[in-house]
Amino acid sequence: MKTKSKMNPGIWKSILLVAGGLFLGWLFFHQSQPKTDEAETHQHETTTWTCSMHPQIRESAPGQCPICGMDLVPVAQTTNEETGDLVMTEAAMKLASVQTAIVGTNSNERTLTLSGKVAVDESRVFSQTAHFPGRIEQIFVRTTGQLVQRGQKIATVYSPELITAQEELIVALQYKDTNPALVQAARNKLRYWKLSDGQINAIEERGTAQTTLPIRADISGIVMQKLVNQGDHLMQGGTLYQIADLTKVWVIFDAYEDDLSWIQLGDVIDFNVASLPGKKFTGKVSFIDPVINQQTRTAGVRIEVDNQQMELKPEMFVSGRGAAKSSASNDLLSIPRTAVLWTGKRSVVYVKDPNQEQPVFSYREVVLGDQMGENYLVLEGLDQGDEIATNGVFKIDAAAQLEGKPSMMNPVER
Repeated sequence: MKTKSKMNPGIWKSILLVAGGLFLGWLFFHQSQPKTDEAETHQHETTTWTCSMHPQIRESAPGQCPICGMDLVPVAQTTNEETGDLVMTEAAMKLASVQTAIVGTNSNERTLTLSGKVAVDESRVFSQTAHFPGRIEQIFVRTTGQLVQRGQKIATVYSPELITAQEELIVALQYKDTNPALVQAARNKLRYWKLSDGQINAIEERGTAQTTLPIRADISGIVMQKLVNQGDHLMQGGTLYQIADLTKVWVIFDAYEDDLSWIQLGDVIDFNVASLPGKKFTGKVSFIDPVINQQTRTAGVRIEVDNQQMELKPEMFVSGRGAAKSSASNDLLSIPRTAVLWTGKRSVVYVKDPNQEQPVFSYREVVLGDQMGENYLVLEGLDQGDEIATNGVFKIDAAAQLEGKPSMMNPVER
C-alpha cells in the first residue's frame, strides 16, 4: 500500500512570501517608473541653467556655456522669477548691510566752494617802450615791484637821431617868417618821438640841442618786468618795462567739470584771503573759460575786483563760496550717490517693492542730472516715494548676477 507524502509547512510559507514580494515589486515599478520620468522631464522644462562665470547665459536645458565651455548649473528659483525681482531675507539684508531710503525732491540750489588765486588784469598790463633809438645813460626805476606814476621820468637816453631832429628845428626857426611850414614839420617830427610841447618849447627857447632826453612813464602802475639796464642800446619801439595797473585785479577760481553747470555769468562769489583774516571780498562772475585745463581738468572762473587799497596781490591764494543754481528745473528728485551703480553706459538703482512682506528688490535704470554734493538729481526712472537701496547696492547686484537676473552687467533687454 502506497503512502501519501506530505509537504513541509515551512516550505509553503517561503513560497508564499517570495510570490507576494514579486507581486508588490511589480506593482511598485509598474506604477512609479513613469512618474519618475515625468518628474525629471518637468524639472528639465522648468529649471533655468546658467554659467557660474557668465551669469548672463540662461538656457532651458543643461549643457555647456557657449562662451567658456563650462558645464551649466541650475539657477536657484525664487517666487518672482517672472518679473526678474530679487527676493532677500531679513537676515540676508542685515548680513549685506543693506539700507534703504525714500526718494524725495530737492531744490536745485547748492553752496559752491571754490579755490583760486589773485591774478593781474590782463587788460591793464602795458609795455613801456622807447619812442626813439639811443643808449640809456641813466635809469631811475631799477627793480620790479616799484610803483611808477604817469609822466614820471624813468630813464634818460642819448640819441644822435634826436639831436639831429632838434638841430633841424633850430635851423627851421630861422625861416619861420618865410617858411612856417618847415618849422611845423620839424615840430611834428619831435612830437612823433613823443616829446611834449613843453620840451619842444624849451628847445626853441634854449636855441641848442639837448644831448640826452628823458623817457617818461606813459601810465601809472607797478613794474612787473624790468627788461633793460643802464648802458643798453635801444631800438625805436624797444620795451623797457612791463607795467601793470593793480587798482583792479582778477580773481580766477578753478572749477571742476562737475561744477561748471552750476556757475553762470553774473553769479556773486564771496571770498577771503588767508593773509587777510577777517577781511571779506565780493565779486561777480565775468568770464568762464571755454577750455578745460588738460592737466587739472578744471576751467577758470573769473571775477573782477576793485583793489584801490592794493590789498590783493597777484598770486595770493583765495577761498570762495557762492550760492549756485543748476540749469535744471526746480524740485527734481534726488538720490544719494551711494545708491547708484555705473556701467559707463547705464546708471542703475534697486527699488524695494512696498507690497511684499519679504524684502524684494527690482532692477531699475535711471537718467541722472547734476551732482549736488553727495546727491544726484534724477531726470528719469524714479517717482517720488519710491524706496531704494542706498547701502549694500553692489551686494544686491552681485546676488542678482549669480541668479541670472537683470543686473548691472546683465541689463534688461529692450
